[in-house]
Amino acid sequence: MINSSLPSALNSGMQGIQSGVAGMEDAARRIARGGVDGPQGSGGPTASGMIEPIVDLQLYKRSVEASAQVVKTADETLGSLLDIMA
Repeated sequence: MINSSLPSALNSGMQGIQSGVAGMEDAARRIARGGVDGPQGSGGPTASGMIEPIVDLQLYKRSVEASAQVVKTADETLGSLLDIMA
C-alpha cells in the first residue's frame, strides 16, 4: 500500500502553488496600479510605495518554485514506488 503521506505532499504542494499564484497576482496588481493605493495624502505614486509589492512578488515566486519542487518530488517518489511494485 502506498504511504498515505504521499497524497498529502501532493495536496500541500498544489495548495502552495495556488496560494503563491494568488499572491503573485495581488502583488502584480499593486505594481500595475503604480502605488496609487499608497498612504492617503501622499500625492500619487512613490518609489517607496512600490518596494513592498515588488518584494512580495519575488517572495511569492520563490514560494511557487518551492511548492512545484514538492509536487515534482512526490511525483517522482510515486513513480519509483509503482516501478518497485510492478
